Amino acid sequence: MNKMLVAAALAAALTGCSSTPKLSEAERLTLYQAHAGADVRSFRMWGRLDGWTPLGDRALVVWTRPQEAWLLDLMGPCQDLDYATAIALTSNTSQVHARFDSVMPLGSMVGQVGRIPCRIESIRPLDTKALKQAHEQLREAQATPRPQETPDGASPAP
Repeated sequence: MNKMLVAAALAAALTGCSSTPKLSEAERLTLYQAHAGADVRSFRMWGRLDGWTPLGDRALVVWTRPQEAWLLDLMGPCQDLDYATAIALTSNTSQVHARFDSVMPLGSMVGQVGRIPCRIESIRPLDTKALKQAHEQLREAQATPRPQETPDGASPAP
């Protein structure tokens, strides 16, 4: 029920500005939070990350498989997350643990020397199927039909 309310609220907010092609950072974070489960202590890494999505400087999503993703909330702001071209997780094992492991932004950002890892505060599994459906519903809500034109190029009278 909560997920449907959040999706409906986001859709309502977006219908007023249907020319906006992307969700704002806050809207994306809200959408992912609405589709996240309860906190877990850790998740298993299957070799390498399948992808990642920054959600501001305090959260990100990591995809471990095409249908498996985790919402990571960070203990504080992660300064270079928005500018990173890649990330690394500091786990020494195949398990990534909340409150122990960190996210390390990588890339050619200014200030690369002395970069501080961003500690993972919490880990929540994402319902990727429901998330995909919500994205599709939001895209449909953003689409606005074009007015039909008459053969002479003028718009029809209302």
